[in-house]
Amino acid sequence: MNLGKFSEIFDKKKTFRPKKKFQPGTMKYSLHKQAQASLNSGINLRQVVKLPKGEDFNDWLAVHVVDFFNRINLIYGTVCEQCTKTSCPTMSGGPKFEYLWQDGTKFKKPVKLPAPEYIGLLMDWIEAQINDENLFPVTTDIPFPKTFQPQCKKILTRLYRVFVHVYVHHFDRIMSIGAEPHVNTCYKHFYYFVTEFDLINEKEFAPLQEMTRRICTDIIAPPTPTEPHRSIFTNAGPSKPQ
Repeated sequence: MNLGKFSEIFDKKKTFRPKKKFQPGTMKYSLHKQAQASLNSGINLRQVVKLPKGEDFNDWLAVHVVDFFNRINLIYGTVCEQCTKTSCPTMSGGPKFEYLWQDGTKFKKPVKLPAPEYIGLLMDWIEAQINDENLFPVTTDIPFPKTFQPQCKKILTRLYRVFVHVYVHHFDRIMSIGAEPHVNTCYKHFYYFVTEFDLINEKEFAPLQEMTRRICTDIIAPPTPTEPHRSIFTNAGPSKPQ
């Protein structure tokens, strides 16, 4: 995916939240630039998501969580004017899938919310996680906490639900601005990453199962004996359904 073209196809003024950036000179910045270079090269997306040899998985995960947060913000910013409390009174992915909001602080119990309110709260919640240097350390001398991987799983699960809502309820807008190929590529990158490392419960993919089967057709290369694959996590349990 050419990231320059990806950005150009969207109106940057409509980005839903400010873009989170990595500080130049840090390990995460280097990994971020490496990942961007791989994407721009047009190589197989299933290969792009694989952990580079010798790199720490937590750093790789942090880079991708921030990157996906930025891109999905950009995508939702394109449709947010059409996503209103009237048009989308619930956060859903069609009649069979509805998502309730819970953050453990203000919303201690799962609550039904209009899609724009749910997504607004979600993006605020994710931004707070990303900006928490105890959870997302900015220097290599500070270790990642034990809660880092489970929390990233929860972040990615909830970001996936934004994909679901956009595809099911607002894809006409995506098509009208000619962004379908770019959004599809972003989705494929996200899907390959989370499935490479078992980051999202399989049941979450149900709303977009048919579409995923149709567009995620990159050949799966079998892992080599020295290649980490589906065994990165250290006691990271499944995310809550909310």
